Amino acid sequence: MLEYKVYSKVSGKEDLVLLHGMGGNSNIFYKQLKYYREHFNVITIHLPGHGNSPSLNKYEGVFSQELAAQEVIKTLDHLNIQRAHFVGVSLGSIILHHMMKSHPERIASAVLSGAITRFNLFSKFLLFVGRMIKSITPHLWIYYLFAHIIMPRANHKASRDIFIKEARKMKREDFIGWFNSVNKVARSYDLVPKLAKSIPKLYVSGSEDHLFIKNLKKDIKHDINATFKLIEKCGHVCNIERYKEFNQVTLDFLKGNQSVKSTKQIS
Repeated sequence: MLEYKVYSKVSGKEDLVLLHGMGGNSNIFYKQLKYYREHFNVITIHLPGHGNSPSLNKYEGVFSQELAAQEVIKTLDHLNIQRAHFVGVSLGSIILHHMMKSHPERIASAVLSGAITRFNLFSKFLLFVGRMIKSITPHLWIYYLFAHIIMPRANHKASRDIFIKEARKMKREDFIGWFNSVNKVARSYDLVPKLAKSIPKLYVSGSEDHLFIKNLKKDIKHDINATFKLIEKCGHVCNIERYKEFNQVTLDFLKGNQSVKSTKQIS
């Protein structure tokens, strides 16, 4: 089972689950926890290969994004959480897209920040280069390179630094396993507008998220229940770079989608 942390157990509050990006962990939400906890029971979950969650080689067969999504569902089952709100950042948004297709009834609403629906030509070239050098290069060098390309500007430094710092804790085999899975990212979003059309979705991206934002905006325009929010002068990780605006926008959305009292009991 995945490592998780429950930050509150207040009866009557609905549940909010936070899913981090690749190489990161729940520490990336340090600017959100205080505000979210005022309105929700907050749970952070470490994806496979992150924190103290199982390494990817502990799973039978070839590791996949779909498997990671199923592990999140199993963790919710363990916590007796039948339905929750979600915030996913980067890789977290990819896992959320898989969950929307396989278990849409478990998602009350979703915030997807720095979301990735497919790669542009430059991103595909970077992945090709990464595949060519991954066997002869320390994995942190690859992560460092990609972090600087995805978040290149001076105002992205705080995001870059925290992701690189947390990625140092990641085992090489876990990084490579996730890296091998990312070329199938387009499969994660396929059919989401059809299978998850009842789920309210808020996509939050920075205007400087140069590798992903163009395709994202094209793809989600076909989703009748998706809203897009652009944060100016911000890169890939809005919840760190422009956290005040991010907190306000996402809280308004999440609170607006609260429904009946939660029926779960966290064990």
